[in-house]
Amino acid sequence: MKVLISDGLSEAGQKILIDAGFDVVNHKYPAEELPGAIADFDAIMVRSATKVTREVIDAGSSLKVIARGGVGLDNIDVEYAKSKGIAVLNTPAASAISVAELAIGHMLALSRNLHLSTTAMREGKWPKKEYSKGFELFQKTLGVIGLGSIGKEVARRGIGLGMNVIAFDPLYSPMNFFIEITSAEEVYKRADIITLHVPFIKSVGPLLTKREFDMMKNGVVIINCARGGVVKEVDLLEALNSGKVQAAGIDVFENEPPTEAQNELINHPNVSVSPHIGGSTIEAQDRIGIEIAQKVVETLRAHAS
Repeated sequence: MKVLISDGLSEAGQKILIDAGFDVVNHKYPAEELPGAIADFDAIMVRSATKVTREVIDAGSSLKVIARGGVGLDNIDVEYAKSKGIAVLNTPAASAISVAELAIGHMLALSRNLHLSTTAMREGKWPKKEYSKGFELFQKTLGVIGLGSIGKEVARRGIGLGMNVIAFDPLYSPMNFFIEITSAEEVYKRADIITLHVPFIKSVGPLLTKREFDMMKNGVVIINCARGGVVKEVDLLEALNSGKVQAAGIDVFENEPPTEAQNELINHPNVSVSPHIGGSTIEAQDRIGIEIAQKVVETLRAHAS
């Protein structure tokens, strides 16, 4: 069995594949070259960079597995792959803690203006007066949209900070701790801080647009560590400029890397940004690598038997 690692994999994950006797190729093909190279491989392992399109799937005459090290599958044509009998695997829980901690990190940075004071002090300024009007997360209402593995970890940390946590998820599953489950509309209306942990579904479009912002409290804080496109960026920028949204923490963008057209949002003084690094911790990468490698081994062996 031959496995292509397209976007990198932890050493622990690669060792699992090699120990299983697979021929492992660790190489990033340019998008235009991938269809011509994929025919030799039984499995392709990607992160978010490589796009597994219909063209790639059709060219993958030996493909049995498409494996995504991470949560979202928006860079893979999942339904088409399944229609061809190809298994699509991911690791929905492996990076949950890392993403949750980043979401909380953006909340803390925004609440105390850390994103601004760091830059100002490096320029030799002492902005004590300007940034002395932060706010506490304690007793604020945290609205969590999406209670998958990541959303649950964010909720746990919100409770630990003394926040009042409310949440919405259409596919809600029971948890071993209590938070208030309500409708999306109630989350929009009641939350002081709203954090998103849902996939981007192209056919549905953005979850937060002007309509949803208009439902929210004046001065709400928005955190998006989910997927670019979940928030309509032009509407978020308008809400930031009007003061409807007090601040936003953004890890994911409609275009990645962002284009010049997104500079106004990225450079907005009330925005904290990071370059899609939610699951990018040493611990998460090890967990992801091990879990996805084990799943690939198991699935390929099942095909061989």
